[in-house]
Amino acid sequence: MHETRKIRVLVIDDSAIVRKILSETLASEPDIEVVGTAPDPIIALEKIKRLKPDVLTLDIEMPRMDGLTFLKQLMQTQPMPVILISSLAQSSVDIALEALRFGAVDVLAKPSGPYSVGELRASLSSRIRAAARAKLRQHVPREAPLPIAAVHDKPVSTLVNTDRLIAIGASTGGTEAICSVLTQLPAEVPAILITQHIPPIFSKSFAQRLDKLCRMEVREAVDGDLPRPGLALVAPGGFHMVLERMGGALRIKIKDGPLVCYQRPSVDVLFTSVAIVVGAKAVGVMLTGMGNDGAAGMKRMKDKGCYNIAQDEATCVIFGMPREAIRAGAVDQTLPLDRIAQAMMNACATPVSEHPATSFPHRTA
Repeated sequence: MHETRKIRVLVIDDSAIVRKILSETLASEPDIEVVGTAPDPIIALEKIKRLKPDVLTLDIEMPRMDGLTFLKQLMQTQPMPVILISSLAQSSVDIALEALRFGAVDVLAKPSGPYSVGELRASLSSRIRAAARAKLRQHVPREAPLPIAAVHDKPVSTLVNTDRLIAIGASTGGTEAICSVLTQLPAEVPAILITQHIPPIFSKSFAQRLDKLCRMEVREAVDGDLPRPGLALVAPGGFHMVLERMGGALRIKIKDGPLVCYQRPSVDVLFTSVAIVVGAKAVGVMLTGMGNDGAAGMKRMKDKGCYNIAQDEATCVIFGMPREAIRAGAVDQTLPLDRIAQAMMNACATPVSEHPATSFPHRTA
């Protein structure tokens, strides 16, 4: 009987303890093999040639060559899936987000204690599997992000309806997909709520980066926030974000709780609350990501009359979450990434009475 080829992983980290933790975490997985480890990128380059790994785990701060410099060189000469293992120090978080822009597939917080090791064990193997299937971007971005005026000289147009709300979910590859969508939007947009699978602290830096690039205000959500037009709120890493109605006003609830679809924050949690609280006045957007988080919540939105959009397979890093939402019958329209912003605004500009969910069979562009 033919044996399925294992996913070959090379672990790159200057800490012997972290190399040991990562290697031992993956050792029990029948479909994953750690073929080697390296304490710095120089040694890693030699081992990549010799061992031919399928996926790399990469530390950010290392001797002889930092992780970002190594990643940029790798993506230009020998592109392959890379998962960043970053400490929660602010400098490392900022560099990790920059590395995602230059082609890294995913980011995980570096284990620093028994609890974080447990969290890592719960997610590392699935991230490795997703990375092995990831679709790598074919271009290397500029060294510095373009200023707002040059990102999209002509933002998408919309007839603003301040009574509407947009809910966006994403995972693997999502930081850049969200950036692509939001930078196309004008300042006058309906309230936007975003759940991106991302570690604590990274979410705040991610929101701050978006705020610098986008026309609307973007920030990490805090408990009690009031969604409003011109504001995009990002769920904080490690916590669920829920929409509630209190005294007639919409409010954000940030809460702890069990993982949902192995995630916290969970897209399902956000989408379900949006379906319950605002119903057909919301527009749902499912972007690139692994797994099925958000599919059930998006179906609830669809059943309430929301108009839902999914990113197409060709432009996704991982088509898992959009595919599962489509399979659940939750999606009205599947589009390439560069057309989603306009479709969102078109849906928000259309009176709810003119697009009940039943009148829009799923279609692709």
